[in-house]
Amino acid sequence: MKKILAFFLICLALMIGITSCNNKSITNSGGDIIVASKNFTEQSILGELLAQQIEAKTNLKVERKPQLGGIFVCHQALIAGKIDAYIEYTGTAYNAILKQEVIADAKEIYQRVKKIYSQDFKLKVMEPLGFENTYALIVRGEDAKRYNLQKISDLAEYASQWRGGFGYEFMEREDGFPGFSKTYGIKFNKSPRIMDSGLLYRALTQQQVKVIVANSTDGQIARLGLLILDDDKQYFPPYEATPVFRQDTLKKYPQLQKAISPMLGKISAGEMQKLNYLVEGELRKVKDVVSEFRTAKGF
Repeated sequence: MKKILAFFLICLALMIGITSCNNKSITNSGGDIIVASKNFTEQSILGELLAQQIEAKTNLKVERKPQLGGIFVCHQALIAGKIDAYIEYTGTAYNAILKQEVIADAKEIYQRVKKIYSQDFKLKVMEPLGFENTYALIVRGEDAKRYNLQKISDLAEYASQWRGGFGYEFMEREDGFPGFSKTYGIKFNKSPRIMDSGLLYRALTQQQVKVIVANSTDGQIARLGLLILDDDKQYFPPYEATPVFRQDTLKKYPQLQKAISPMLGKISAGEMQKLNYLVEGELRKVKDVVSEFRTAKGF
């Protein structure tokens, strides 16, 4: 009987300990503020950039929460006070959180997200960092030169002889292939090859397909000598990378706004492509890549 009682007390103590850990408040986290990121490489880089900038320009200690999850996980953690900041994409916030149909006007989307996030969630949406991570139509550099391709409309003349390669999501989304094909009047020779996103670049470089749709800041674009065709009819919605903070955090630490300001509007898509490549292609540490980038940019 005593052994059973002892076992029960040990289990009870463990349960209390686990619950205590799960309910830890931000003030007991080991940092003044918590900066999180979504679960992909670019987000890990941006989260570390935000954290390093804060620590370099203030006396605050930042706890990192990389690879926290998708938009819903990060958003809920932010409004619940489990984290203090992360980088969001305006089009994603507008569509996924606010449940609005994404429009082509980047400034309008930004202003609406900024206003509603402030009113409904008590969150501060800062100015964009300067680049978008949206869908991009990509061709090989050699083909761009050979066929004088600069914008998506230029494809109309050659699409009937070519085949495209697209990811599953792009083929199904409302802002994906059906609307794209209709907007540009492009009809490929064969039905597009549908494949995992990780295989798109291999298929393009091996000339299994002539054109793919991927993310505009992918590191492989510059490394492989590929070209993003200009979306001249503004079909793809804007997804500007933007820091989002809890208003309560900014009130408590007003120095944060001044610390972040030097980065706003200063990062290009090309620079983000390079950072992604350094981490994914050269397997360098996120911390080192970000530190070197900050130094080079004078942040």
